[in-house]
Amino acid sequence: MKEYTVSENDAGRRLDKYVMNILKKAPSSFAYKMLRKKNIVLNGKKAGGGELLSAGDTVVFYLSDETFSKFSSGEESAEDLSHLLPPILYEDDDVLIVNKPAGMLSQKSEGGSISLNEICRSYVKSSEASDAFTPSICNRLDRNTAGLVIFAKTYRGAKITAEALRARTIGKFYECVVAGTVSDQMHLSGTLSKNSANNTVSVGKAEDEGSYIETDFMPVETNKNLSRLCVHLITGKTHQIRAHLASVGHPVIGDYKYGDRKVNDIYKREFGISSQLLVCNRLSFPEDFGIKGLAGAECETDIPDDFKKVMQWHGHQEGSAALRSRNS
Repeated sequence: MKEYTVSENDAGRRLDKYVMNILKKAPSSFAYKMLRKKNIVLNGKKAGGGELLSAGDTVVFYLSDETFSKFSSGEESAEDLSHLLPPILYEDDDVLIVNKPAGMLSQKSEGGSISLNEICRSYVKSSEASDAFTPSICNRLDRNTAGLVIFAKTYRGAKITAEALRARTIGKFYECVVAGTVSDQMHLSGTLSKNSANNTVSVGKAEDEGSYIETDFMPVETNKNLSRLCVHLITGKTHQIRAHLASVGHPVIGDYKYGDRKVNDIYKREFGISSQLLVCNRLSFPEDFGIKGLAGAECETDIPDDFKKVMQWHGHQEGSAALRSRNS
């Protein structure tokens, strides 16, 4: 027998989701069968699974130790990764906002290195008081894109943030350095089609098949070769900013997937830039956001120093020639 007391972190969750997150290795049919047979009970009574939990409720599993061990998730690695945590810009009981560096995975991939998700989980583990909720990041950034990532410490934080992201009420703003001069604001829309074989996307017209995308670009600083742009990501699709800019002749500097290799090689040699100059540097939250400390607030970080160095280097003859050749 295993008994759990529902924490504040899990209040508001459905019982079946709570149960299945504890019995991660069990098929959902097994969980519902155990509920029907009263081998899993809520507050000492039979339950169907659709009940919403409250803090202090008890969930008892009348299962043998062997069965519970077979289907439970088991303990996560005890390795402490909290020392790898990027700078924290905001934290409360429900969420954490950190500034992810370029080169760090947002979530672990097959055979991949340690991810931001694991690092944040390690950081909150000592204060986490949930048996069934697994803390997780809410917005993902590409490995080589730097910037602000929201991490949900509680079920409440995850639910509120997910709903706001789905409704697009959280403003996501980026800055980037691109090839060519962008003098005026651009509002681009179209469609995005993904090629899973090589993990790339292609941009089409609004009437074409694919996922609809919409992006605003505003010039912040320009010279005869480069432009630094503020980007408002209205929709949020894979590689949207990079592909959208490349499709109109202004690829992000350092982007080897959608940009110009010869141009990127110059900036790599001169500045050691091996990833795209793209950062999510600002998040804005609506007035009615359910987390009090973030309602109506903005979270912002400085752009990386590489952005400034590259913009100041426009006079170098070789770089200028390469960019002129590309744009001719």
